[in-house]
Amino acid sequence: MAKLDAFDLRILARLQEDASLPLAELAEAVGLSSSPCWRRVQKLEESGYIKRRVALLDREKLKAGVTVFIAIKTARHSMEWLERFHQAVHDLPEIVDFYRMSGEIDYLLKAYVADIAAYDALYKKLISRIDLSDVTSMFAMEELKSTSAIPLGFAEV
Repeated sequence: MAKLDAFDLRILARLQEDASLPLAELAEAVGLSSSPCWRRVQKLEESGYIKRRVALLDREKLKAGVTVFIAIKTARHSMEWLERFHQAVHDLPEIVDFYRMSGEIDYLLKAYVADIAAYDALYKKLISRIDLSDVTSMFAMEELKSTSAIPLGFAEV
């Protein structure tokens, strides 16, 4: 797919708000008829702009309402260690985001847990899988903004 145009950006914006919109509603919202809108959605999916469509769940109702940020410093900086660390984290469902950072912290993880005891269990699972030099945990007191929406203003039009 070549550059995105205004219709593509409107489609992406609406789908970020509600990926379950019926095609007719999506088409009307972006100013297209159903067939051209459907073709554009297909092209956006095929070209990788739309990676997948998911449901956003209520963490509180599912007893995973505590957000923990886990900052990790390590003395090990080899590809072998990074691959082992990635594998150690990969199948822990509580860890929802995993970043390699610049600056003083080497890795930042974001986890959702039920409570302090659940975090402690997660911590013990993590350190049983790999040696870590320094682990600092920070519990979010209040979620002021959280979104899965990608800002579209940077896209080339």
